[in-house]
Amino acid sequence: MIAAALGRSAVGRAALATRSRWQLFALSGALGTATVLAAVGLLTASGYLISRAAERPEILSLTVAIVAVRFFGISRALLRYGERLSSHDLAFRTLTDLRRLFFERLVPLVPGGLEGTRRADLLSRFVGDVDRLQDLYLRGLAPPLTAIATSLICIGIAALILPVAGLALAVMLLLGGVAAPALTRWAARSAGRRQSAARAVLMVDLQEIAAGGAEIAVAGREGDWLSRTAASDREVARLQRRDAFNGGLAVGLTTLLSVGAAVVVTAVAIPAVSDDSMSGVMLAALTLLAMASFEAILPLGQAASSIDACADAAERLEDITMQEPPVTDRASPVELPPGGPFKFEGVTFAYASDAGLVLDEASLELREGEAVALTGRSGIGKSTLAELMVRFRDPTGGSITLGDTDITQLDSHALREAVRLAPQDSYLFDSTIRENVAIGSPGADTARITEALSDVGLEDWINELELGIDTFVGEGGARVSGGQRQRIAVARLFLSSARYLVFDEPMTHLDPEGAAALEERLVRRTESGAGVLVITHRVADRRNFDRIVEVIDGKLVPV
Repeated sequence: MIAAALGRSAVGRAALATRSRWQLFALSGALGTATVLAAVGLLTASGYLISRAAERPEILSLTVAIVAVRFFGISRALLRYGERLSSHDLAFRTLTDLRRLFFERLVPLVPGGLEGTRRADLLSRFVGDVDRLQDLYLRGLAPPLTAIATSLICIGIAALILPVAGLALAVMLLLGGVAAPALTRWAARSAGRRQSAARAVLMVDLQEIAAGGAEIAVAGREGDWLSRTAASDREVARLQRRDAFNGGLAVGLTTLLSVGAAVVVTAVAIPAVSDDSMSGVMLAALTLLAMASFEAILPLGQAASSIDACADAAERLEDITMQEPPVTDRASPVELPPGGPFKFEGVTFAYASDAGLVLDEASLELREGEAVALTGRSGIGKSTLAELMVRFRDPTGGSITLGDTDITQLDSHALREAVRLAPQDSYLFDSTIRENVAIGSPGADTARITEALSDVGLEDWINELELGIDTFVGEGGARVSGGQRQRIAVARLFLSSARYLVFDEPMTHLDPEGAAALEERLVRRTESGAGVLVITHRVADRRNFDRIVEVIDGKLVPV
């Protein structure tokens, strides 16, 4: 029943996603409750000891109170250390779980693209919103549970001393536990919900300045961009100040109520002292018990705003993770066939149901050991066909088969081992040439990597580098040219043992002579038995290919 209730909201689903940590959460909550109770015991015992000592009794009669003060003082410090240790362990482990879960749900969405989501905004969600959710247990769920347990025990102790005092304390704790969080939540709701979005806007501005700094400087627009970023920064700061004000409001109100509780409990207990039904020493203990019990109520204001902030973060994350993946694997995929041609049979594809067809009854057969060129103007659907081959997307009609087995029945990872794609916008990681080439073949040795780079025509360039293949390429390949970036991406496929190799615009950024040389090197891969599909605007030498096919109005037409 509890799980069903939690599952109805985004923040509840986030809590359920990390339920494997509930034992650690229970330990942290128990230690937190024990810490507050130790603080209550310390103040209550101190009040009793001071009042009793003022009566100048025999020192032995104070022994129990003295030991109690020492016990609660030492235990409070030890319990607080254990509570902080377990709660932060919980927060960091939960943070790890959430990042892993977010990444796992993100991976199937990336090949098909995330429409309407900018990279900086995605990074803001992956970092900022996931970080916010670490507060879900630590500052959102634990304080209310601790407050309830501690309040009930304190009320019970007060009632044992004087029933009317227990009733008065219950009323004040209920008021403090409801009024302060409600007021704080009301004041913080709009700022808390807008803060994540404001941080995302600031992140986008900063990312664009970092990525396009040269273009901004050349255009003389530095002032405009800095002004826009400063405005975003001011908005974030304004919302943070408002959150800080709301937090101070909660602390101030709770402190006021704790003093009020001490006054009320004292007022209702004074008649009992007057008629000798309770000693004056216990009056001091009751007063300090009432004040100390509000230590458990104090975090509830922050807990209320934290829950709202966590709910907003969870909803922003679910905007991404709850999207339908472009492809899904079967529960029991068919085993990859040992061989056979790759076929498109009457394939149609559209990016949306109300969009025009990119491919319309397209048919193509690619056999192992065969080289085929696919040409056509920009935006006609060539890259879409390549994405369909590695199942980044599924066709809306027709079938795509490998060895007479529909690829939708295969495991996607196994399919991509058999069919490798070098996309037009291949990404280079901020690492070495070696690691970038071996990204899909992590076990490749130096000799194989060097041979692959030589096969794409980079041997002379590599030999000129002081560190050779251990040279760093920079972020996004910033330290290499566009042509070198394309050849490194091609070398990745040369390193694989895939049956089919698909190269999307591999000759981009190359001069005619270099393009012709690389085209010949690509086609030469058929000698090892691989089927090669080269997507290009222009074929350098028709004799390199067994067939040339052009995309015209969504159909594949032999040329």
